[in-house]
Amino acid sequence: MKIVVSNPEDGKSYQKELEEGQAKTLHGKKIGEAVKGDGIGLAGYELVLTGGSDKEGFPMRSDFHGTSRKRLLVETGPGYRPTNKGERQRKSIRGNTIADDIAQVNLKVAKAGKEGLDKIIVSAPKTDKPAAPAPAKKGKK
Repeated sequence: MKIVVSNPEDGKSYQKELEEGQAKTLHGKKIGEAVKGDGIGLAGYELVLTGGSDKEGFPMRSDFHGTSRKRLLVETGPGYRPTNKGERQRKSIRGNTIADDIAQVNLKVAKAGKEGLDKIIVSAPKTDKPAAPAPAKKGKK
């Protein structure tokens, strides 16, 4: 399971891959609940669950209880942005409780620990290699 931790103080987000044992500490938690960071490798932090998505990419929704996935008639919110006022559409939505099917969990820092997130969550080393140039477009003359 992957977690994405956002820090409202500096506006940055950090990604971390959890091991199976760490991921089990989040099972059964619901969107909006506070979680201690000790169980997921963020000692001293207190985090709030803000959402997530399952292995197929369907978003979790806070007002749909349970762990299942259903097709709901929705007006707004995660998973649907209407183009016209009053428009509704049937969309597949995941429940608000974390289970084995969840691939990504989004968290927000409620109480920071002693060390910064950038020091705790080690990101992949950056390369100094420049990006490859874009291929030339073939156009009509």
